Amino acid sequence: MTNTQIPTVRPRAVTPPATAARPSARERGTRLLAALFLAPTVVGIVVFTVVPIIGSVVLSLFHWNVIDSPGFAGTANYREVFTDSTVLVSFRNTLVFMVFAVAAQLLIALVLALTLNGRMPIWLRSVFRSAFFFPLVLSAASISVVMKYLFNQDFGVINWLIGLFGIAPVPWLTSEHGAMATVIIVYVWQQFGFSFLLFVGGLNNIPKEIHEAAALDGATGLRKHLSITLPLLSPTLLVASVVGIINALQVFEQPYVLTDGGPGDSTRTVVMVIYEKAFEQLRFGEASAVGVLLFVLIMAVTAVQFRLSRRFVHYQ
Repeated sequence: MTNTQIPTVRPRAVTPPATAARPSARERGTRLLAALFLAPTVVGIVVFTVVPIIGSVVLSLFHWNVIDSPGFAGTANYREVFTDSTVLVSFRNTLVFMVFAVAAQLLIALVLALTLNGRMPIWLRSVFRSAFFFPLVLSAASISVVMKYLFNQDFGVINWLIGLFGIAPVPWLTSEHGAMATVIIVYVWQQFGFSFLLFVGGLNNIPKEIHEAAALDGATGLRKHLSITLPLLSPTLLVASVVGIINALQVFEQPYVLTDGGPGDSTRTVVMVIYEKAFEQLRFGEASAVGVLLFVLIMAVTAVQFRLSRRFVHYQ
């Protein structure tokens, strides 16, 4: 009878977990340099955005006229705002302005971008791009002052030109619908250049091979734009619409200079009401309450846009 030897199993040595390598001096210097470059932007956002928002929310809970000490009001300012007919009309006017102004701005910018994207000499394309973007770098107040004279009913150039065709003078700034239409025209004329440049950049990022393949399949003209260009341009459309709506909800200079909110309250916007309550009536608590409501409206509309974008935005 032979003895069988049972092999012995030696336990393996457990190696300790490797510790994370400490960053080198070069990596630490790179991180410090990146932090220094980001610091001005972060400080600017905190000081000029975050702090004012928090301050507005806090101030909306107080009655304050700058002269006397602030008095706690709770939600009284919000109750007064919701019962103020001028504030409610201003929100309605702002929403109406937003719908028509943003729609016109995006449509004009898209049509012009598609037109310039076609066959055209490079120098001529550069001229048009500069011309369309130029109004955006000008002051909105100065443009509105000039436009106020151009659209004047009695001696404006616009009425003089249409008078050559036998058309009676149009009350551009003295009628409710005419005043709102004029404010929209002036605003769109100045703002569409930003959306135009976004669309030009988006169109340049669409691969030419896709259009060539579509042309081989027989897609031409409007059909090609609807089936190919717009779906591929949808991310740019989303950005342009979000920025356009945020800017339109904060419109101030054009209606303030052109019509001063009139006739009546037909062109009075939310930001105009904030300005009047704060700096003319010294009711800073109510002005802050209106500002908080406008902030909530902007955030809500933007959230809806991003929610809907899941269905209509297509990424390459």
